[in-house]
Amino acid sequence: MMTMGCSMETGVRITMVSTLQNGPAAWPSNNGMPQAANQCATGSAGSLLPSCAQVGSGNGPMQRTKLMRCLGIPTRVITNFDSGHDTDGNLIIDEYYDSTGRILENKKKDTVWNFHVWNECWMARKDLPPGYGGWQVLDATPQETSNGLYCCGPASVRAIKEGEVDLNYDTAFAFSMVNADCMSWLVYGGKEQKIHRETNTVGNFISTKSIQSNERDDITENYKYIEGSPQERQVFLKALQKLRAGRSEDPHHASTSMPLSEDSLRRLHMPSLQPSDVVQVSLKFQLLAPPHMGQDISFVLLALNMSFQFKDLKVNLSAQSLLHDGSPLLAFWQDTAFITLSPEEAKTHSCRIPYSQYSQYLSTDKLIRISALGEEKNSPEKILVDKIITLAYPGIIINVLGAAIVNQPLSIQVLFSNPLSEYVEDCVLTVEGSGLFKKQQRVLIGILKPQHRASITLETVPFKSGQRQIQANLRSNKFKDIKGYRNVYVDLRL
Repeated sequence: MMTMGCSMETGVRITMVSTLQNGPAAWPSNNGMPQAANQCATGSAGSLLPSCAQVGSGNGPMQRTKLMRCLGIPTRVITNFDSGHDTDGNLIIDEYYDSTGRILENKKKDTVWNFHVWNECWMARKDLPPGYGGWQVLDATPQETSNGLYCCGPASVRAIKEGEVDLNYDTAFAFSMVNADCMSWLVYGGKEQKIHRETNTVGNFISTKSIQSNERDDITENYKYIEGSPQERQVFLKALQKLRAGRSEDPHHASTSMPLSEDSLRRLHMPSLQPSDVVQVSLKFQLLAPPHMGQDISFVLLALNMSFQFKDLKVNLSAQSLLHDGSPLLAFWQDTAFITLSPEEAKTHSCRIPYSQYSQYLSTDKLIRISALGEEKNSPEKILVDKIITLAYPGIIINVLGAAIVNQPLSIQVLFSNPLSEYVEDCVLTVEGSGLFKKQQRVLIGILKPQHRASITLETVPFKSGQRQIQANLRSNKFKDIKGYRNVYVDLRL
């Protein structure tokens, strides 16, 4: 254990120590970290704090929540993971791949965001048929214009679930955010061929904060029926039919509804190269270890022959970084596998992407998309599989050393680490907490050695009683926004 010096602009007394780590097992656990701080970035399920709305979607939803509540209108923040962004109004997210399995920049700009945030407000809707009041979607950070303005809603949540996409306002776009289908296309020789259609990719773990708790409250069933169920598919087809009908003269119907183009209709009816009733070979990715930042990514491609015939496959694999809005960056890793499968046989192809290879291509969103495009010898059949990997940082652990009492000294320990196998510079740790610190504490760490864990102890004097929260954030020249939090109850007296 080694004592390290640092400076601090607030003058609060601190103690800092640093120790060498031995890989991910030595990282601080996430016990002291709000899962929401991770889950907002990863697109996984977990507990959800209101502050999620400020990660990547701006402060709009939080500011609107404050405003609407001040006006006496019940309002809450909603997070939708794998949120669809359908630009042409056909309820389809089109994705394009080349023959190497690399996803191409979408010429139509359809994408799937790792998450998106909006508000629900409770209100009557006398402009709609009976039964469509209650929770309404209002999006303070809309992805598309409505009648030439960047606004979205109010759209009835019940109307979204029932596929009533012709009701005011922007209900069709809200429907596509939670229940669009994804269509994969192979681009070669100036032509496009449909590879696969996924019906359950968009709209997962739709969440809000639980009442009187920091736990996640899953409200996906408010927005759609169980994914893949007959009822959900019927609602989807109903929504498509309403869009095809175009604009309606009914005053209840939205003036912003957009009729489908001939190209959009043609795409919906083009036969797939991979009908679900003739698929004979399946491909699937499986991670061999959790994907930690700074570590190599190890995974296998599992190929399964479900037929009673031999299969010879050529599989092109690719990896590339993604932005949080689904936009692809340059591919940085490629591989080709030749796999021969006996009837009903399964085989694996092992893959490894070194940290040294992906580190320089990562965006701040820490997302990597791996894809595999397989083709069978002497067959036009194409098989596509992909997986989005979110690289995880070790969490910050916050320990409260002793009882928290108003106007009594309190020691707080903060543990954090450098997960990388290289030096990181310009490290800054910030710690704050309403009623605990007069102002934000900013610790200038400077340099952290490779695979080192550091500990800082701060002393403060709480000046407000009740439930409080300590929040910590670590930044450097190699990473940013490693977060942690800890709830603490401050007593009024001994």
